[in-house]
Amino acid sequence: MINREIIRVKIVQLMYAYYQNGSKNIDSAEKELIFSLSKAYDLYNCLLALIVSVTKEARQFLEVARARARREGGEMPSQKFAYNRFALQLEENKTLNEFAETKKKSWDNDIEFVKKLYKQITESQIYKDYMESKEDSYAEDREVWRKLYRALIQDNEELDAVLEEQSLYWNDDKEIVDTFVLKTIKRFDEKNGAKQELLPEYDNEEDRDYARKLFRAAILNADDYQRFMSEASRNWDFSRLAYMDVVIMQIAIAEMMTFPTIPLSVTINEFVDIAKLYSTPRSGGYINGMLDAIARHLVSEGKLLKHIGESRRKSGQSDAGKTEKQADATDSATAGARDTAEQPAEETTEEQNQQ
Repeated sequence: MINREIIRVKIVQLMYAYYQNGSKNIDSAEKELIFSLSKAYDLYNCLLALIVSVTKEARQFLEVARARARREGGEMPSQKFAYNRFALQLEENKTLNEFAETKKKSWDNDIEFVKKLYKQITESQIYKDYMESKEDSYAEDREVWRKLYRALIQDNEELDAVLEEQSLYWNDDKEIVDTFVLKTIKRFDEKNGAKQELLPEYDNEEDRDYARKLFRAAILNADDYQRFMSEASRNWDFSRLAYMDVVIMQIAIAEMMTFPTIPLSVTINEFVDIAKLYSTPRSGGYINGMLDAIARHLVSEGKLLKHIGESRRKSGQSDAGKTEKQADATDSATAGARDTAEQPAEETTEEQNQQ
């Protein structure tokens, strides 16, 4: 589950803290990096467990409603949502239960939020359509939870606040972890029962090694990489760059120099996107131009044996020279292509997205 997009963001955050804190203990910083990555996987499991907790809450409401119906002689309530087959399968999932037991994680301490979320669900049109539907299938049960997650869990400020109280690491993780939860829901198969596989923490040891190697290379070769930046900044005022920009470029250069199979265009595009999120409004343009110039210089000097493809910007056209519509179109196109560039050609698109 932990892919290179998450790893790059975590390394940017940890390296910035590494320099700001002044402790300069690379071994401790590396341990902190691996721990912060493991917390992203914890969040993935906690969000799946939230579906289970809401379902348990639904069963409690159902029992109360049944008792009232028996007492008053009214119509018995539907148990369709409370005994949703996908949610029951998730509740019995061996991997998820092992996580809860090992990590001692549950939503019991935030039951008021669970109750409020369940109320929001029952008031939603998605829920009403599901309850009124004559269809009765596992596929429908799974699909309603996919829709509910996207509508009420994926963008939920109150949930964000609850998660922040549980772990400070989760602030920046949820957006991408949400995509993995949705993929997991989609991949559930009724015939797998409690043995349905969840996404592993890492698909392979290669990504774990990638995190360690990139982090160490960026720090241990900092002087060389910053010299490359200075040499490439003749058309920019290097001294006025935000310190976060320097950190981002330092890591990007480390990836260029350390991982020969990652195309330069992938590296540049990924770190430009990170700059847009974590640095100043102008940082994307600066970093795009500087990384492109650095890459070309290193290739011409024979220090970097990679092909320079077409960058995010056309020749002679900076990001600032584009209209917003052109920039958005370029970003959308590169976002779709960059994730596939690092993967073997025989993998499917869905497998690439998982990684």
